[in-house]
Amino acid sequence: MSEPERRGVATIALLAGPDATASTLYGMYDILGSAGRDWSLLMHGRAGQPLLAPRIVSRDGRGFRTGNGAWIEPHAALEALPAPQAVCVPELFVAPEASLAGYGPEIAWLRNCHQGGALLAAACTGALLFAEAGLLDDQDATTHWAYCDALARRFPRVRVHAHRSLVVSGEGQRLIMAGGGTTWLDLALFLVARLVGVDEAMRLARINLIDWHQDGQQPYAALTSSRQVADACISRCQVWVARHYDTPSPVAGMVRESGLTERSFKRRFKAATGMTPMEYVHTLRLEEAKQYLESGDDPIDAVAEQVGYADPSFFRRLFGRRVGLTPSQYRRRFRAMRLRLQ
Repeated sequence: MSEPERRGVATIALLAGPDATASTLYGMYDILGSAGRDWSLLMHGRAGQPLLAPRIVSRDGRGFRTGNGAWIEPHAALEALPAPQAVCVPELFVAPEASLAGYGPEIAWLRNCHQGGALLAAACTGALLFAEAGLLDDQDATTHWAYCDALARRFPRVRVHAHRSLVVSGEGQRLIMAGGGTTWLDLALFLVARLVGVDEAMRLARINLIDWHQDGQQPYAALTSSRQVADACISRCQVWVARHYDTPSPVAGMVRESGLTERSFKRRFKAATGMTPMEYVHTLRLEEAKQYLESGDDPIDAVAEQVGYADPSFFRRLFGRRVGLTPSQYRRRFRAMRLRLQ
């Protein structure tokens, strides 16, 4: 019996695959390992008894270097670790459409852990491995906002919530996923609350100055996708509208640029981009509006006009619906950040 088992401490396996990123992996290791220990150290001058036992595991248990050059030193191989109470998959540094077929041993191990009753959590793109394992079929899920479309396309049975920063689903609520970036901090706190208690999670939030991502991922997401080039005609129209999105009739302008009938153009545009031409124009305008709000002090009505909206009320409603914050809220949050960085 291991030392954590003798002390009745829950073991959390942190899965280090070949595409793991050191910052998320070791960040979660530090947060989870500090539960029960650090608050007592700060308040009373002596470390408390750890309440969780994080363990880094990999396919063979041997150390390896990640794609960005950091060295990972696992504690054990997958099969050498006694059945953990929880498993966490930190983010994977892979392209959105990348195949995870090479993760066969990790996928089989995740399935076994899930069947054995373990709590499974994923930070950021780690959720892609859950989907590959079939654990998210007919379940709610989230991942980094830039990967949500690919997740939904590749695994149509998964109900993807692109704007949420934390999703809990599955039988017994044993599948937990965080969105992109630093939402792994939310995930770590949630795991501590679930396995230890809310009071301890709150202590860790205070120690580490962690602010919950209560607005989700939506305010941070880029609304536009990369320019598609498979359909040369539509690609040419996208270039044109990127320069003329603020004109009164940008869709009509794209139709003229294409040389197609309006019906044919709209059909081809939707097939190529996944959006109607007007939806695409809105994404361009709102992304440009974000830049104006972050970098300048023009009134909201003026920003609306600059990006092509004659009706400021419509602009406000659309911005709130698509971005998740009002234009004023967005400016307060991101302009302050930009000024500090400058």
